[in-house]
Amino acid sequence: MALVYNNYPTQPYCALYMFIGHSRYPCRSEAVYHDLMAKEGFPHIDPKGPELVYKVVADHIASRIEAGELRSGDRIPGEVQLAADYGIARMTAGRAVRELRERGLVHTVRGKGTYVV
Repeated sequence: MALVYNNYPTQPYCALYMFIGHSRYPCRSEAVYHDLMAKEGFPHIDPKGPELVYKVVADHIASRIEAGELRSGDRIPGEVQLAADYGIARMTAGRAVRELRERGLVHTVRGKGTYVV
């Protein structure tokens, strides 16, 4: 199993560490990472799968809005936090937010954040 980490020697990065946010959880295998993501309610994202990653993330956030977990006026996490939560690149998280904006589900206030409509 491959580890989820970045090979920069000066700045170690682990998506699992970013997700849990505590140093006692070192980098684990992808299987452990995906199990933890599933327990927290995040979808399994296969970067080589048939669906575009940003659409999977946008669909998940849209389903949370439709289910009432996120209500009108609620702030959704920023790109960096979304990237850490879903284990994706920041640019992909930004594209997911743009997709939600195009669907009319959220609006962004520059310097303030992105809010549910």
